[in-house]
Amino acid sequence: KLFFTDYGNAAKVERCDMDGMNRTWIVESKIEQPTALALDLVNKYVYWVDIYLDSVEVVDYQGRKRHTIIKGRQVRHLCGLAVFENYLYTVNSDNLSILQINRYNSTDAQTLARLANVKEIRVYQKRTQTAVRSHACEVDPYGMPGGCSHICLLSSNYKARTCRCRTGFILGSDGRSCK
Repeated sequence: KLFFTDYGNAAKVERCDMDGMNRTWIVESKIEQPTALALDLVNKYVYWVDIYLDSVEVVDYQGRKRHTIIKGRQVRHLCGLAVFENYLYTVNSDNLSILQINRYNSTDAQTLARLANVKEIRVYQKRTQTAVRSHACEVDPYGMPGGCSHICLLSSNYKARTCRCRTGFILGSDGRSCK
């Protein structure tokens, strides 16, 4: 799945398949300017920052179990969001600091460091990476991902895929080759 935020005409948090199909709103009310987004892959939670409401909130992948993690002046001007173990990590773009927030106890929030020009944060750790199983976009014996001549996108599950073409090409009638 692909998770993303939008605050155009109607602010929302959404999800869809990697090929863009099955687009679903998972948060569409009491939301103004959702920006940064992070996933808890183990527990299947979506965290986001709303820069207008000065809040960090969470829902499960279906949009249920919504609650506010932290709200107020302490989380004003946030950009970037990452989750690791019991903590959320985010960047305060006003004072260029890294903020650590306990996602189960919002009174446990502290500034870790100040850095020049920081706008985003990521956690790279082996436990945050999901195990890869065989999938529909694996390279075939001819070196083509999922049998697609250009781009292979996973669809509704790891066994289904959709082929797409680079700009300037169109998908052939076989659904795999680009012309």
